[in-house]
Amino acid sequence: MMTGEAYLKSLDDGRATYFEGRKIENILDDKILRESAELIAEGYDRLYQPGEDAQSPLMDIPRDAEGLKARLPIMTAADIVANTTNQSIMTLMTAAGRMGHELPVYAKRIDAWVKDATKRDIRITECITDGKGDRSLSPGKQPDPDAYTRVVERRPDGVVIRGAKLHITGASLGHETMVIPTKAMKPGEEDYAIACAIPVNAPGVKIVNTSYAPRHEDDRVFPVSRQNHMPEGFVIFDDVFVPEERIFLNGETKYAAIFAHSLGLWERLGGLTFMSNEADELVGFAQLIAEANGLAKVAHVREKISEMIIHATLIRGALEAAIANCEIGDNGAAFPSELYINAGKYQAAAQYNMMCRHLHDISGGSVLTAPAIADLENNEVGPLVRKYMTANPEVDGETRMKLFHAIRDLTADAMGGWRYVTNLQAGGGLYAQRIVTRKHYDMERAKRMALHAARMLPENEAAE
Repeated sequence: MMTGEAYLKSLDDGRATYFEGRKIENILDDKILRESAELIAEGYDRLYQPGEDAQSPLMDIPRDAEGLKARLPIMTAADIVANTTNQSIMTLMTAAGRMGHELPVYAKRIDAWVKDATKRDIRITECITDGKGDRSLSPGKQPDPDAYTRVVERRPDGVVIRGAKLHITGASLGHETMVIPTKAMKPGEEDYAIACAIPVNAPGVKIVNTSYAPRHEDDRVFPVSRQNHMPEGFVIFDDVFVPEERIFLNGETKYAAIFAHSLGLWERLGGLTFMSNEADELVGFAQLIAEANGLAKVAHVREKISEMIIHATLIRGALEAAIANCEIGDNGAAFPSELYINAGKYQAAAQYNMMCRHLHDISGGSVLTAPAIADLENNEVGPLVRKYMTANPEVDGETRMKLFHAIRDLTADAMGGWRYVTNLQAGGGLYAQRIVTRKHYDMERAKRMALHAARMLPENEAAE
């Protein structure tokens, strides 16, 4: 297994990374990117075990509900690139299990690549969302054929691909990218039905980064995002050669959607796990700031917090149901229930804004206007700020100010905006979750139950 120090050294491999107009020659020389890299390095050290046979738990393949449940605390404690690594592994294993009987050559390549990635203890990022061009047109009808990542040349030993993938969290900080189709492909769109693994430092790979990382020097102003930010990568494949053994789909349009659906499943499991914890976090902040404001016993405040508790409980219940009702693929890998994971993810994302609204309503305007903690250290105004920022005499003014800053950082500043959009879009937007939920819901059973309630079923036909 790799240590954090070894991971940081591994980033100096000639990768083409850009950030805010500059080409970054060494990631560790840039303050913002280095902070994110160090977060991943800390994750390596937490998981590290010595010995030649040691294996990262990120690479474990769950085989039953107990295995799925056991991985949740590991993923909750891990950084987001550790999560994309696990999700990438599980996406490929799920896809292999769903198409291996018809395309065994790809299933064997996936198995070999996963074993190699496990042995090297690398980090993997997910490259799925294309530029897409004109959204009203399919990939094969775009004015610019490169709007979707495609094969531009097929050689005896591999392919050359061209295109761009958007919203790739931590792309510059992983070792390899898992490239898969963003959607189903039709006959005639064979060049777009490409799935493969590409090293980040492969010739022709260029990554342009953006980040919500705070630019403020005082960490107390951004108590959460300063410690937990990750760049988003705009990944460009500028005629990149991919050798045959790294290709997992090459023109078989019938199977393109399998990869997208498999990733969606694991991204939504990761998203629902995160959002379950996030919902409890929001409840905790709501209760703490209500107490600090002296409003904890006010009826409408208690009602809002009760709604937040119900929301948190329901989405955690969906997560538990998704695991308890897991299914087993043909290759023995367990994957969560499509019905419960999509319904839960939809509910969590659709109601997130309302939960933040409740929190902001309970908190008040000081979420945005509370003085900096540094102002308390000013001899002239510090004592006065502390005096007037105290509401409940049992809660010190500094404590109340710290709560305001944390709530702003989490929900009403750059990180808050990132979370709001990410909760909606990660694993596909709300529409995608509605489609999958409907697909896996037992509508015929519901209809029979309705007919039974209306006494419209034949006497010999059961409602169940």
